[in-house]
Amino acid sequence: MPKTEGHIVTVGVTGASGALLAQKALALLDEDPRVARVHLVVTEAGQRLLAEELLLSSGDLKKLPARLLGRPSKKIAALPNQDIGAAIASGSYPVDAMLVIPCSMGTLAAIACGMSDDLVSRAADVMLKESRKLVLCVRDTPFSRIHLENMLRAQQAGAVIMPAIPAFYHKPRTIDDLVSQYVCRVLAQIGLPQETMYRWEGSARIEKAKS
Repeated sequence: MPKTEGHIVTVGVTGASGALLAQKALALLDEDPRVARVHLVVTEAGQRLLAEELLLSSGDLKKLPARLLGRPSKKIAALPNQDIGAAIASGSYPVDAMLVIPCSMGTLAAIACGMSDDLVSRAADVMLKESRKLVLCVRDTPFSRIHLENMLRAQQAGAVIMPAIPAFYHKPRTIDDLVSQYVCRVLAQIGLPQETMYRWEGSARIEKAKS
């Protein structure tokens, strides 16, 4: 199909803790005028995550974006994770970037080994084989050697490994401050920098501003 104006982004949500990260990423993508379409795929464990961390019980899949955002969305469409025949499962479909946020160690392993046995891992495999941007927001601790080797394997294949690690140099006061800064950094990786992202300008400049 012809490329539409604006970015097309796939967002995968898996069972690792961090539902707030996915929710914030979807909200920012939905509000960004540079984004034309977002394909949302939630694994079965990801659905349980949304229920436990955001109190969103399973329901009509088509209504999931609106339930996550608290408002209807014309950009975001949810796809069944079992639908390996979806458009995003083919390299001929023009997806610009994909986020897996949060990314469980099981999904990381599937991507690193090219398993492609569900839509999240197949869509990620497509991004790698087509040399498109794939960001894996891995979330677990501590990492075993298996986890680390899978991260290295995925990174060597072209993925960006971006652990869900909060930063504190921007003086966060709320959980939303931590979540927003991390997600903004993630979106910058796919060519969608956000105005709200804090940018470090050096200690000398900060001291000068205080004086």
